[in-house]
Amino acid sequence: MTAIKIVHHNENRIKVDFPYNNNIAATLKKIPDAHWSKTLKAWHIPYTKSAFDLLKKSFPDIEYPTKSTNLKSVEIDKSTDSIEIIEQKNPIIYQKTTGVSIQVFGKRIALKLPKNASDTNFILTLRYSKWDARQYCWIIPNYGKNIELIKSYFKDRITEFVIHPEMEVLTGQDSEKKIGKNDLLIIKTIAGRLKLFFTHNKELNKAVKNIPYAAWNEQNKCWTIPFAEKFIKELKSLADYHKLKLIYEEEELDKEKKARTSQYDITNYRACPEDYILKLKELRYSIRTIRVYQGLFEEFINFYNTIKLESIDESMIIGFMRYLVIERKISISYQNQAINAIKFYYERVLGGQRKVYLVDRPRPEKKLPTVLNEQEVIQIFNVTENIKHKAILMLAYSAGLRLSELVNVKIKDIDSTRMQIRIEQAKGKKDRYSLLSIKLLEVLRKYFKDYKPKQWLFEGINGGMYSPRSIQLIMGESVKKAGITKKVGVHTLRHSFATHLLEGGTDLRYIQSLLGHESSKTTEVYTHITTKGFDQIKSPLDMLNNL
Repeated sequence: MTAIKIVHHNENRIKVDFPYNNNIAATLKKIPDAHWSKTLKAWHIPYTKSAFDLLKKSFPDIEYPTKSTNLKSVEIDKSTDSIEIIEQKNPIIYQKTTGVSIQVFGKRIALKLPKNASDTNFILTLRYSKWDARQYCWIIPNYGKNIELIKSYFKDRITEFVIHPEMEVLTGQDSEKKIGKNDLLIIKTIAGRLKLFFTHNKELNKAVKNIPYAAWNEQNKCWTIPFAEKFIKELKSLADYHKLKLIYEEEELDKEKKARTSQYDITNYRACPEDYILKLKELRYSIRTIRVYQGLFEEFINFYNTIKLESIDESMIIGFMRYLVIERKISISYQNQAINAIKFYYERVLGGQRKVYLVDRPRPEKKLPTVLNEQEVIQIFNVTENIKHKAILMLAYSAGLRLSELVNVKIKDIDSTRMQIRIEQAKGKKDRYSLLSIKLLEVLRKYFKDYKPKQWLFEGINGGMYSPRSIQLIMGESVKKAGITKKVGVHTLRHSFATHLLEGGTDLRYIQSLLGHESSKTTEVYTHITTKGFDQIKSPLDMLNNL
């Protein structure tokens, strides 16, 4: 645990660094004007004598590392109650040596050690090493000679070296189990982690949280930890202590499907060329598209990681595509994106050195979107009690918005005079207007009164744009409460908006404009799912008189 002087928001503060611990955090909170900084990822307290004395009293063993000064020796300006740091001949630059801990979890090496500039420089020479601020340790890929290099460098300073072996456990056949009040379900994932499912238990929750490298999975509403024999034993002890029935299962691995190659699988992994990323940015591709193209192109160039890019020819590109389809068993959309990512490099980045090659596009699947009937939409809104959540879902349906458009709506985009909503720079970087419902406007006014958003129509707890994932969770919870068994999501509200407009007699061209579709063919899909006119058609079965 260390304390150093910092300047934060133009104010002198004392930053306190320590491996995360609930008890330490709770003690720090008691110091007046103590705050957690998301930017610094650390706690900081006032740079005053009173705060400093409280810190020393609460944590007598705290270290004070600075480059030129030592907080242990201070002078107090009584007129301002501030601290003046005195220069020391032998300042404490680093924490006291407490040894080096090395733990190996499959393809990852977790390295914990006191802060030291020379050690940091060595770790950074190991390719793809990164600092994990949450767990307060270095994460290094476990491939090549990394373990040998680490052991050789730290030598006698190593106080802990553990390679966590995997443990074979027989599992049940039913992968979908309902968790009872007295159950602790553990599922080993294909990725080599353990998912922990249990009903709310404050003590158990706290115990799991303190397991090294534990992380909360918001999507699945469960804790995940690395798969190791040591942690399995700890979980068994926890289950016994809390009198819980331990259920262990493993995800079934599709042996025929090959996993995507990651940077940890090969020693000479090649990163996406800088020119490729710069060209995407130059052409103003969205951040999401850049991230997708970058990943797809890296998979391609590392499939031929020993061959120079300029030496990859048409037959090799086709060979890679066959590998994706036959061995990786990718989807049609993934295959099309991979083709686009490769074509972008040869056609847009290389420019004059464009390569001509023929890659067959897969035939697109013709799937009809799922839609909700009007009664189901009403049920979803009625079970959504939170006014903010109700306003979000009602806006998605009443204006036919995409999820990305929903979170990007600003207060200024609501025009209650013309009863319109402006959608700026939506898909394809196009602006458009959609409908502002009278009923939605009433709900929005109640929401404004309670939540008082400043810039975005819907803002997070700490301000800023609302999280798309939070909206997905809201929709999922409301669908569940409404007792709807259809597989639906936030985008289903957009499909339902278009279908219900069509059934209400709205011209297809107006629907196309409201949805922001480039082509009318995209909008025409709703003509295949509408039930309008079905009541006028009689089934041939009903015409059989003697049945």
